[in-house]
Amino acid sequence: MGEILRFSFMAINTIDDFKDAVVTVMGLGRFKQGSGVGATKWLMRHGAQTIITDLKNEEDLQESIAEVMRWYEKCRQDFPDREIYHPLFVLGEHREEDFTDVQAVMQNPDVPREDRFVALARQNNVPIFSDVSLFFRFCPQAITAVTGTRGKTTTTTLIGEIYKAHDPRAVMAGNIKVSPLESLDEILADASPRPIVLELSSTLIDSLDVGAGFPGPSKHSPEIVVMTNVFPDHLNRYKSFDDYKHSKEQLLTMQSAEQVAILNADVPDVVAMASRALAKIYWFTKGTDLKNAGGTLVQDGAIVFRQSGKDEVIIKLDEIALEGEHNLENILAAVCATKLAGVSTDKIVGVLKTFKGVPDRQEVLREVNGVTYVNDTTATSPDGAMAALKRFGQKGKIVLLAGGASKNLPFEAFGKMIQATCKYVVLFEGTATDDLAQAIGTSLPSTRVKSMKEAMQAASSVAQKGEIVLLSPGTASFGIFKNEFDRGDQFKAEVAKL
Repeated sequence: MGEILRFSFMAINTIDDFKDAVVTVMGLGRFKQGSGVGATKWLMRHGAQTIITDLKNEEDLQESIAEVMRWYEKCRQDFPDREIYHPLFVLGEHREEDFTDVQAVMQNPDVPREDRFVALARQNNVPIFSDVSLFFRFCPQAITAVTGTRGKTTTTTLIGEIYKAHDPRAVMAGNIKVSPLESLDEILADASPRPIVLELSSTLIDSLDVGAGFPGPSKHSPEIVVMTNVFPDHLNRYKSFDDYKHSKEQLLTMQSAEQVAILNADVPDVVAMASRALAKIYWFTKGTDLKNAGGTLVQDGAIVFRQSGKDEVIIKLDEIALEGEHNLENILAAVCATKLAGVSTDKIVGVLKTFKGVPDRQEVLREVNGVTYVNDTTATSPDGAMAALKRFGQKGKIVLLAGGASKNLPFEAFGKMIQATCKYVVLFEGTATDDLAQAIGTSLPSTRVKSMKEAMQAASSVAQKGEIVLLSPGTASFGIFKNEFDRGDQFKAEVAKL
């Protein structure tokens, strides 16, 4: 579909330079507002000739393709005086010419840095960037960036909701399935500052480095960085835990002394990052003595914000709507960030009294015949799943849905907690499931399944009144499911049928 017209090559230094430029979007993806689709829509709107290449086929990407084509027709109507090029789809394969005979490559962050086609573009001096690096390149306003292994989506969303209470024009994007390019043009059209918060996974942070090859001034760095925590994860992509930690740490080393980094004082590997951070450090903690340092802490049953030696009580813990001990860290981080961003205490408190959490994260769906069903599909690591077992394991016996694709993470501690808190385990087939089953041992009854329908049939047959069916896999989703959100959606659909 589509035809590309080759023009003489020119450097891309401004947004206007994308007009008529040939740009390859590598990795369309399945999220209709995600990096690949968001980048394609933005490029088309600005008159670029887009080549969309993905190893998945047309059937796998049909919803994303439909969204791109809907946007193509909309752009043609909205900009009748501008050439809007029909996108060219190259699916099920990558072609070398699409990485050498183009003016730029937009790399989906999920594409590994070592990919041979990315290397080919680099060897041919083709600029490589991502939707996030492009946003950082052109957005002139202050950005709050949230990263970490666990809690970053909840923290980002909570900060975003507080920002929206302060300014309805606030932008929330990034790893929460929304490309920041969806908002870039609106931001540029309105000169008055607005709050912006981005959730950045390690791969999105890595993509800022690919933007280093993009001509022009140095990258815009985040005004506020929040590091929720760091634990071993994604070791199927990174060489070691140190390599993974370095990916996160890049956000701290790109800041300046005038900016702010908010770090978790209760996680030793995060504390160690402070010596390499360039910005002013603030901390959040559930129990560490901050002494004279600034940040947020728990004191006398309340959240307290400390700055310049002065304490301000923000809210009593029993007034907060968001449940779960692990969420206390997310709340502390969000309060610290929004206070430092200049949001009034009353706006912060108003949101904390009503915000109950993010879908797919320890989400209580419904109770059926006395059995409670909980969706925690985004627990893609053992640590994340153990947080759910810690919360719900105290309330009754657990029928756990777990297992899936490997991220080369250890399961020993997870297995022991499953033994202590669960009555039955339903294991999804996948590359990690044998290792997880071995960690659980043979003392606990279990079964293996190849679909969510089978999983729910197995779980419902053993769950009794007062018990909990918990989807908290502790692994990645690929294989049986498209991604963790597809896994969660299928679980919710099956629960709705009960």
